[in-house]
Amino acid sequence: MSDAVKNRADTRAAIVESAAGLLREGGPQAVTTRGVADRAGVQAPTIYRLFGDKDGLLEAVAEHVMAGFVSDKAAVVAAATAADADPLDDLRTSWRKQIEFGLANPAVFRLLSDPERVLGSPAARLGRQILEKRVHRLAAAGLLRVTEPHAVDLIQAAGVGTVQTLLATPAALRDPALGEAMMDAVLSRILTDAPAEGPSGPRAPAVALRALAPQLEMLSPSERQLLVEWLDRIAESPA
Repeated sequence: MSDAVKNRADTRAAIVESAAGLLREGGPQAVTTRGVADRAGVQAPTIYRLFGDKDGLLEAVAEHVMAGFVSDKAAVVAAATAADADPLDDLRTSWRKQIEFGLANPAVFRLLSDPERVLGSPAARLGRQILEKRVHRLAAAGLLRVTEPHAVDLIQAAGVGTVQTLLATPAALRDPALGEAMMDAVLSRILTDAPAEGPSGPRAPAVALRALAPQLEMLSPSERQLLVEWLDRIAESPA
């Protein structure tokens, strides 16, 4: 790496870190060009040259903060998988951390809750992939009675909605049990042991076998593909 490229990267990192601090302390309105420039020790034109405008800088900051959080989540998933930890406990722990992160970083959460920003966010995509891995572990353990994509969508939608509801409520009036109640509601919909829904019929075994299908090397690729199609049809069928 040339000195010029390294200096540019270092300058960019210093600006993002400075803006992140201002964002945490005072929200998006605190992230002014002058304030960021003063804290980072750069000239204002440098910010425009590297980020285009304030919105571009905010996107970079949100991505930076979210990427750090997602990186920690990825490490936790790897450790839980290696230790063969209970997949349901792992999901609950992840859910709580996600709610805590959203409440602790409201500006970042709101920025990345914008559908257009999410579509272009590598950190958001990686976060979904990590959730997919957690849900896959539930399916492989025979605990899931809906398809993996449907379970991921439900969990993600419930998480975003929970944080948005709590952030829209004055801190003193927030229901501290809302997060756990919402998690229980989602789990009652996606898990095989949901008493309110009755027996799950063939769907739970189909979902579990679907999670393991790629590992069935005794079958040819075309046979595995056909098996996956059959299992998806069973898993997506009405109860």
